[in-house]
Amino acid sequence: MIITITPNAAVDKTLTVPNFQTGFRHRASESLTLPGGKGVNIARALKTLGEPVVVTGLVGGRAGQQIVEGLQRENVLNDFVHIGGESRTSTAVVDPTTMTQTEVVEYGPVVTEPETEALLDKVEYLAKGARFVVLAGSLPRKVTEDFYAAVLQRIRKHRCFSILDSAGEPLRRGVRGRPNLVLPNLREAEDLVGHEFHDDQDLVDATGMVCEMGARNVIVKTQYGCVARFQVGRKQRVFRGSVAPLETVVSTVGSGDAFLAGFVSARFRKLDFAECLRHALAAGAANTQQYGAGVLDADLAIRLLDTAEVEELDLRS
Repeated sequence: MIITITPNAAVDKTLTVPNFQTGFRHRASESLTLPGGKGVNIARALKTLGEPVVVTGLVGGRAGQQIVEGLQRENVLNDFVHIGGESRTSTAVVDPTTMTQTEVVEYGPVVTEPETEALLDKVEYLAKGARFVVLAGSLPRKVTEDFYAAVLQRIRKHRCFSILDSAGEPLRRGVRGRPNLVLPNLREAEDLVGHEFHDDQDLVDATGMVCEMGARNVIVKTQYGCVARFQVGRKQRVFRGSVAPLETVVSTVGSGDAFLAGFVSARFRKLDFAECLRHALAAGAANTQQYGAGVLDADLAIRLLDTAEVEELDLRS
C-alpha cells in the first residue's frame, strides 16, 4: 500500500482563459474543478497508474466535503481527519494562446494542536500497512513547520520508504528528519542549499549537499528533466534524466506531482532507480497533455517511455 499525506488539501479550479490579461474582464472557455493539494494529486496519478493508494490529510467545511466526495467519484480511497476550519480553494488560470499559467493559492485553514495530533496518530496507524509514505505540499496555518519531521519520526519504526515533497521551511526541517527521498524543483533546491545554480555541476553538487542535510536520496526536478543522487549499497550514484519536448502542451499544472507518482509506481514494482526515473519523466510529460493536476493517460505515459533518457554521471570526473 502507498499512503499520501496532504495536510493542506484544496479544491482546485483550472480556468482556461484565452488572451488572459490582468485588469480586464474575461470569460473562461473551459473550467475544471477537482480535489487537490500535492498529496491528493499524487494519489490520483498513482490510482491511474494502477497502484494501491490511500490519501489522508486534513479537510474541513463545505470545501472539505467537496474534496472527499470528489475523491469518492474518482474511486480514490481516502481517510481524512476532519477539522473545524474551512479547506482552501486554489485557482489556476491557463492561457492557451501564450502557454502561460497564473495560480492564486489560499493559505488554508487554521488548524488546532489537537487536530494536528489527530493527523499524526492517523498517519502512524496507516503506516503500519504501507510500503511507501508520501508527505506532500504546504502546511495550513498554525501547523508547526517541523510537522513533516515529526511524521518521519513517528513512522520510522514501520520501515516505510518515506518521500518528502514540500518547500521552504517545512522542507528544510523535514530533510533533517532523514526521509528516504526528497524531490525539490529547481527553485526549491536553490532555496534549500542557499545559492543559485548555473550549470549541471551545480545541480550535482546540490544533490550531495541535500544528502548531507539528512536525505538518503534526492531528485531535483528541472523544466525538461531531473538530476538525481541515489544511495545504492555503500555507493552514491548520480543520474541525469531528460524527456523529449512534446509538440503541444495543454497545461503543466501538476506535472511534478505526476512525475513523483511515476517514480513511486515504478519503485513499488521494484524497478531499478534509473528505470524509475524514466517512468517519472514519462508520467510528468503525460500530465502536460490534459487539464488537471495528476490527470494523465496511463497508456500515453507508457508510450512516452521511449522519449525519456537517463544517463549515469561519473562522480570521479
